[in-house]
Amino acid sequence: MVVFAGQGDARRSISLLWRVAEGGAPRPGLSVDAVVDAAIAVADEQGMGALSMRAVGERLGRTAMALYTYVPNKAELVDLMYDKVLGELPSAYPLDDGWRPALAAWAGDVRAFYLWHPWVLQVSQARPVLGPNEFTMLETLLGILRETGLSAVVLRGVVGAVGQFVRGMAGVIADARRAARETGVSDEEWWYARTPVLAEYAAELSERFPLSAWIGEVEPPAADECTPYLEREAERNFAIGLEVLLDGIEAAVARSAEGGGTDS
Repeated sequence: MVVFAGQGDARRSISLLWRVAEGGAPRPGLSVDAVVDAAIAVADEQGMGALSMRAVGERLGRTAMALYTYVPNKAELVDLMYDKVLGELPSAYPLDDGWRPALAAWAGDVRAFYLWHPWVLQVSQARPVLGPNEFTMLETLLGILRETGLSAVVLRGVVGAVGQFVRGMAGVIADARRAARETGVSDEEWWYARTPVLAEYAAELSERFPLSAWIGEVEPPAADECTPYLEREAERNFAIGLEVLLDGIEAAVARSAEGGGTDS
């Protein structure tokens, strides 16, 4: 399930996101924040598929119609939810030891955030929400990367690469957890059921696909009874991938210092 942000009326949506005061007397009972908080709770507990104005109203002890006074429809509600939870992320990181450890800390925090609110991963990034916390998240990342001295053009690419890497790696774990929960079959059970069958039908697998067999021989992460196999594998891949990504940024910084960088 993918939800596209910014599907409501542009002026009305941005007014709600930035909490532009409206004229008239205050309305008793609920508030925009109360409705948004209830919607976040529904999505956290039951997933984006369970989100509806009716479900939010039931959580607040109100009818769906009672919510429309505060939030016009579900499209605006998703924007408000998305931007509000982004406000949970740190807005600054110490740079005393340079940009690299700060960026690693940012990546770890954002990944943990996605796993705490996995429904956020279903909000497409094709169109931004344009809320204050979304801008704060970007400003925080740029505040770290600005220390590299890379040009604005290069940093735009770096922001995209880092952001999508973290989001993608978090998505692997979120999907694995959802698959186990919705199918009732763990990662281990799924693989144990298929590995011997695959061996029967593809006895020459290692000959036909030698590189796949080679990389599959890598020793798996140490067993942890509390963490499913795929999550352990994802943890390791995240750590290795992040180091490689940081090394790449370091190389770009070095090329720029030597006059070999590009602004195009």
